Amino acid sequence: MDRLGMLVLLLVPLSVSAAALPCSIRPAPDTPASALPGLVTVSPADAQHAALARIKAPAPQVAHGALEIEHGCLVYSFDIRLAGKRGMEEILVDAGTGTIVSHTHESPQQEAAERAKDKGASPKPQPPSRSR
Repeated sequence: MDRLGMLVLLLVPLSVSAAALPCSIRPAPDTPASALPGLVTVSPADAQHAALARIKAPAPQVAHGALEIEHGCLVYSFDIRLAGKRGMEEILVDAGTGTIVSHTHESPQQEAAERAKDKGASPKPQPPSRSR
């Protein structure tokens, strides 16, 4: 294979980033979290059912599920534990169509990094002021 062909093969995956996630609902970045449920057409139960149907393992357990904006898309995000497997399966379900838009395995280290990132993104509670 020539150098140009090899370069194209290396760069094309980089150009198709997570920002290009196929989804039906792309809320404005400043949309308040309280407004997100009003944008969905798929119920949380139907989204969870779709996520669990994607897993081909006995007795998957949903560790966490939430409606959120990921990579500009409004999705239901599910972290699913599988017996005998370290880490979690993260499945993103389009909140407008109910289709799976992403399914990745996260190692325990990736999970910890994501939790830390999410924790840093949310406002930290202020300690109560002390009067003396």
